[in-house]
Amino acid sequence: MTTKVLPLLEPEAVAVCCPPLSERPLTAEEAERTAVMFKALGDPVRLRLFSLVASHEGGEACVCDISDVGVSQPTVSHHLKKLREAGLLASERRGTWVYYRVEPAVLAAMGRLLTRAASA
Repeated sequence: MTTKVLPLLEPEAVAVCCPPLSERPLTAEEAERTAVMFKALGDPVRLRLFSLVASHEGGEACVCDISDVGVSQPTVSHHLKKLREAGLLASERRGTWVYYRVEPAVLAAMGRLLTRAASA
């Protein structure tokens, strides 16, 4: 039996990544991608949902576990959709429930963007 090593593919979320803001000015494309991400997180309910998913045990959360954020279920679904469209959350349907997770690359990209560039 022959084993073939396949290259790892970087998740699409890495495309959101930009250099630290203190390193150089963002390109127009980088600014557009980053603005979409921050615009999605600019709503308090979305930020709370993102935080609930990111901090949930096991790294993913069922919509049934995170829907108590003070708004109706259809509004929760709307906000989760906006977070998915911005590339901040991934989702997977399992039976009647949808599970959400924050890709590690998204958190890493956000962290890199907001950190100070390393001194040369």
